[in-house]
Amino acid sequence: MRRLPALCLATLTTAAFIFVSPAMAASPDPVQQVEPPFWWTGMAVPDLQLMVHGRELAGLKAQLDYPGVELLGTESVENGNYLFIDLRVSPEAAPGTLQIALQDADETRAVIEYELKQRAPGSAERRGFDSADAIYLITPDRFANGKPGNDDTADTLEGTARSEPGGRHGGDIAGMHQHLDYIADMGFTQIWPNPLLENNQPGYSYHGYAITDHYRIDPRFGSNEEFRQFVAAARQKGLGVIQDVVLNHIGDRHWWLSDLPAHDWLNGNGLKKGEYVITNHSRFTPLDPYTSDIDKREFVEGWFVDSMPDMNQRNPLLANYLIQNTLWWIEYADLSGIRADTYAYSDPEFLQHWALRIQREYPNFNIVGEEWTRNPALVAHWQRGEHDPASGGRLKSMMDFPLHYALRDGLANSDSWNSGLIALYEGLANDFLYPQPDRLVIFGGNHDISRLYSQLDEDPALFKMAIAYIATMRGIPQFYYGDEVLLQSPKHRDDGVVRSDFPGGWTGDRSNAFTGRGLSKKQKAAQDYVRALFNWRRQTPAIHSGKLKHFAPRNSTYVYFRYDDSDKIMVAFNKSDKPQRLDRARYAEVINNETQATDVVTGQRHALDTLTLPPRDVLVLQLN
Repeated sequence: MRRLPALCLATLTTAAFIFVSPAMAASPDPVQQVEPPFWWTGMAVPDLQLMVHGRELAGLKAQLDYPGVELLGTESVENGNYLFIDLRVSPEAAPGTLQIALQDADETRAVIEYELKQRAPGSAERRGFDSADAIYLITPDRFANGKPGNDDTADTLEGTARSEPGGRHGGDIAGMHQHLDYIADMGFTQIWPNPLLENNQPGYSYHGYAITDHYRIDPRFGSNEEFRQFVAAARQKGLGVIQDVVLNHIGDRHWWLSDLPAHDWLNGNGLKKGEYVITNHSRFTPLDPYTSDIDKREFVEGWFVDSMPDMNQRNPLLANYLIQNTLWWIEYADLSGIRADTYAYSDPEFLQHWALRIQREYPNFNIVGEEWTRNPALVAHWQRGEHDPASGGRLKSMMDFPLHYALRDGLANSDSWNSGLIALYEGLANDFLYPQPDRLVIFGGNHDISRLYSQLDEDPALFKMAIAYIATMRGIPQFYYGDEVLLQSPKHRDDGVVRSDFPGGWTGDRSNAFTGRGLSKKQKAAQDYVRALFNWRRQTPAIHSGKLKHFAPRNSTYVYFRYDDSDKIMVAFNKSDKPQRLDRARYAEVINNETQATDVVTGQRHALDTLTLPPRDVLVLQLN
């Protein structure tokens, strides 16, 4: 049987715990796990389902007597070591500890003491992230090692191997906590760490996407309480925290797999290779009008990889478990957003229930889904669901992969009638497909793709253009840690190198990007540019919510404007090796009577009548 998690053992006042009747004292506890470990009063949906795991629980009857809490019933599954208890917590229920007795005939086998907490004031009204924000994406194991003492723990399989690109390097929550000032000073307002939940796998566990316990922060990152303290400290500095949620799969060392609740808890006919299929990655099957049933089934039900079993969200008990787990972390940790990994791979009907439940509890919250495709129609499909009850998903935001590829291709490729900057222009023109393109999350790099600087042939001029684009384009910008100091990688996918250590995050590092010590001139210039531009962006409503108008590229130049009733921003790119003078008359419909503009980074003044773009440069100008 599985241990109680550290949260339950360490803080009995904040978690579910169990005691047995005196008659059972000599026997092992029949109940070993209750999830969620506690809950809250005042939730919009009163229903709560407890997963109870232990020894021979099937057939036990539950009893409780607590004002405002109704026992709706219990559900057993084919594995007798599980019992699901359905409760209804009315609005009148007061915070406190309710006792749930598990009885076998007239004998009480165990009593679960379950805590209902008071919901924090204003929790339901919390604001999610939006286009006024800028997100800093961190791979926690590779950012900073703030607490070397947790690098190796007695209850986890994989130890630290910093010399190995695919090994654990020791970064943790304490490291992120210690450098909140740096993140805020760079102009960012939200932090998205890759998953922090337990990944107790024998190898390659640092990335966080092979979860083995849904209610436990991996001890090599810290504890549940340390995560909550990190979020609270971030809020004090004007930073929200977005949790990376994995709905589609788990790690093959998840505690469920040693005692699976039911045969249909996971997709596939078994846990041995050959008894399940690997997903075909055919992302179009949910909306392809001509798709075959087998293709659709293999996409949704196929495993991501052999070490990541695919969860069957058509099982209502599992679906409810995942929904409650997401709500638990939002409420417990005080999150400001969710990033949903491999979004389209999950069952579409489940996704709709999951997103609707979160929206009901937190109407102003935001979720961004990952749909990794170059095709904007597919991304638009998932965003469209928010106002379409017949469409699974119902998300406000999606990762804008099509514009990501347009950005990289547009800057890296030479300019012609069908390549180079035209890719940026036409990529943006696809916005007619989206119901609200300003809600899309735009990015130049992330943890799954080559480093931006390397993809742009380590060209500082092109890198500067990419940063200007991400900081001024419509949508919600997301920036990958270390790109500000030009971290490099191969152009092909190499996860361990892409997720390299942030300079200065470990004692003894030769350079320190947090302080600037040991950085090259190019690195310092890049970091200063990112800092200046994103701090300016934070205070510029025309970039957050203003209109956008762009002009077709000419002579390796591309110009667009962001503007509202009180401000106009001009962004002008010149990829050519020669200065390019812009014709004011061409942009008159936006410029109107303006004659002067100020570079938002350098403060330099420019006359719009004689505006000349320097070679291989970008100007971000505030018209005044």
